[in-house]
Amino acid sequence: MTIPHIRNRVLLGVAAGGLAAVLAACGGGGNGSSSGDSSSDNSTGSGSGTQVTAEMTDFHIDLSTQKFQPGEHIFTVHNKGGHTHGLQIEGPGGENRSKDIEPGQSTTLTVNLKSGSYEVYCPVDGHKDLGMKTEITVGGAPAPSTDGNASPGNGY
Repeated sequence: MTIPHIRNRVLLGVAAGGLAAVLAACGGGGNGSSSGDSSSDNSTGSGSGTQVTAEMTDFHIDLSTQKFQPGEHIFTVHNKGGHTHGLQIEGPGGENRSKDIEPGQSTTLTVNLKSGSYEVYCPVDGHKDLGMKTEITVGGAPAPSTDGNASPGNGY
């Protein structure tokens, strides 16, 4: 009777460990910091760039401006949703990604934007496909809004 009891405990431990690994891989929280504000690895730390606020909700991104000029921009990302979110910016200046942040947390992402079009989105678990995306144009007229609070999946 002792061996089946031990085997059941071992199997339960293995199953719990596997579940913990799966949950950690599904956007469990970036670098493990519980701090509300921290800089991402992409931050230059100079603090002299144009300040931009990015509010992340389920499932929408609201930027404080749609007019961008070339140069350094410091995106302050606030997660006001109920899920883990992050911010990724892709375009002529390369790819830049913030750490993933839990609901109620914030982080910063410093990006050197060059002239051209950029895609801004949440890279977490298909959130981009649920409407957490927008486009910006640097150095010219602002890109037309692709979300306008009516993107597919916004009411999700």
